[in-house]
Amino acid sequence: MHAATQDRPGTIGALVHALPHDGVPAATGAAMRSPTPAMPAAQPRLFKIQGITREGKAFRPSDWAERLAGALSSFRPAGGIGGHIGYSPFCVPRVVDGVKCVIVNAALRELEPMALDFVLNFARDNHLLTSEITPQELA
Repeated sequence: MHAATQDRPGTIGALVHALPHDGVPAATGAAMRSPTPAMPAAQPRLFKIQGITREGKAFRPSDWAERLAGALSSFRPAGGIGGHIGYSPFCVPRVVDGVKCVIVNAALRELEPMALDFVLNFARDNHLLTSEITPQELA
C-alpha cells in the first residue's frame, strides 16, 4: 500500500486540529523558539583537467582548452544571458601554475548529463591529468 493512501492517524490530522481558525499555528512551545539554522548549501564539485598527459607530455594542440570550453559554451545557468559570445560558467579555460587547464563544474550535469560525461571522457581518453579541486584552490 502506498504511504499516501494509508488510513492511519498521523501528525497531519493532529496539526489541523491544533490550528486556530485563521489557519496559522498558535505560537506556543517549540514554535516560539528560533528556527533551526538552514544547512549551508553544498559546494559544487569542481574538476581541473590539466593539459599534461599521464606520461608527462604537454597535450596538443596548444589551444585544446579553449576548444573544449568553446564546445560547451551553450550550457549556461537558467536566466543567464545567452546572446553574447563567451564561455559557459560551468566549463572555463584557465592557466594554473603555468599549465593550461579546464575547470569544470559538476553542476553541468544538472543541465545536461551527457555534457559532463563528454568532458570527463575527453580527459580520460586523452590521458589528461584530472583532479577534484575546491573553489579556494582557484583563488
